[in-house]
Amino acid sequence: MGRLWRFDEAINTDVLAPGIYMKSSLEVLAPHCLEAVRPEFASQVRAGDVFMAGHNMGAGSSREQAAEVLKFLGVSCVVAQSFAGIFYRNAINLGLPVFVLPALDRLPSALHDSANVVFDFDSAKLSLPEHKLHIQLDPLPSFLRDLILDGGLVQHLEKRFAILR
Repeated sequence: MGRLWRFDEAINTDVLAPGIYMKSSLEVLAPHCLEAVRPEFASQVRAGDVFMAGHNMGAGSSREQAAEVLKFLGVSCVVAQSFAGIFYRNAINLGLPVFVLPALDRLPSALHDSANVVFDFDSAKLSLPEHKLHIQLDPLPSFLRDLILDGGLVQHLEKRFAILR
């Protein structure tokens, strides 16, 4: 079980991975993730937590550190109403699960910031056990699921090339 970090404002790559830290290691970058909008995020996020955003999650530059820092901090998945294409693919290439919320008229009030949530990758489901609420996320195609399960694109290709040898 993890906590939900819900962001209703636009979350772009600049707030996830501030430009001034782009040449730094993830250890140096991570404490600055989202400091412009949620200064406590980097110090309070825990392994298994779920990151939820609205439309066009990860818009901005093509910096892969924006997805990489979320994985480094332990985020189990990113759920959003829609994603910027480059962020979406960077996340998958790095092995960070990203799922689109189904088209809901409005999000259930139980999906509030800091709610206890369980993310199930295999079923593409987000559950709030205290409310007996289960939200089916848009499933990933099997080839993207396999890529994420292998740990990302590099690991996936290494595995595939090893089979061919």
